[in-house]
Amino acid sequence: MSVAVPEQPGQEQQGRGAGRGRGRATPHAPGRTMRARRRRPAVLAMAVALIAAGGLGGAALYNSTGQRVAVLALARDVPWGQVITEDDLVVARIAGDPALRPVSAQDRVKAVGMRAATDLKRGAMLTGSDLAQGLSVQPGQIVVGVSAKRSQLPASRLQPGVQIVVVNTPDNGRADSLPATVITVGRVDTDGSQVIDVAVGSVDGPRLAQWVAGGRIQVLLAPRAVPSGTGAPAAPSAAPTGVPSSGAVTAPATPAGTGGA
Repeated sequence: MSVAVPEQPGQEQQGRGAGRGRGRATPHAPGRTMRARRRRPAVLAMAVALIAAGGLGGAALYNSTGQRVAVLALARDVPWGQVITEDDLVVARIAGDPALRPVSAQDRVKAVGMRAATDLKRGAMLTGSDLAQGLSVQPGQIVVGVSAKRSQLPASRLQPGVQIVVVNTPDNGRADSLPATVITVGRVDTDGSQVIDVAVGSVDGPRLAQWVAGGRIQVLLAPRAVPSGTGAPAAPSAAPTGVPSSGAVTAPATPAGTGGA
């Protein structure tokens, strides 16, 4: 005798699952190693692109702000109006900055021979505004044209920037003087006369113009400054009778009984 045993629900499901498993292949997911290999070329390409971008950015930043450029600087103090020489300049290297306008070292030949438009200090960069073809008038000064004959001028050729002393010798014998700076030297006329533009203080301008109109003037070269520590006296300059070496002007002595001319 056979006895039928009812199937358990779990057994029926297992049987069905086994039947399905025999007729269909179970899908196989790729391993983690395979996925990593597929992603690695893309990651490397992105890393290379980022490195290249960073290098280009750094190079651009260096070229714009960190590059050293050769410029001109002052090797020593140069006073206003003095001609700039080779010995006055040195080459310095600074970081390029669009806000700065220094004179390039390549323009050294152009800078030599020009005049200082202001007092230049040692160690400062040379800029275009520091240079001038001729002398510029300082604030508080006025330019007066002095017309003089050959006998009223020193034998040495006057040049812009030279310090002079204009002496007035009127008929009454009371001489007076004014310091001035030569700005421009005119051409010599056929009669030997010459016009010189000089800069004096605004207060002294009208007085000097009155002297020039009277025609009784004499132009002297101002004494040079004595170098510190030498103790040597200043080089004497040609001066008419009655003008001591100190620069003070006195009236020439009049013989007794003759009276002033």
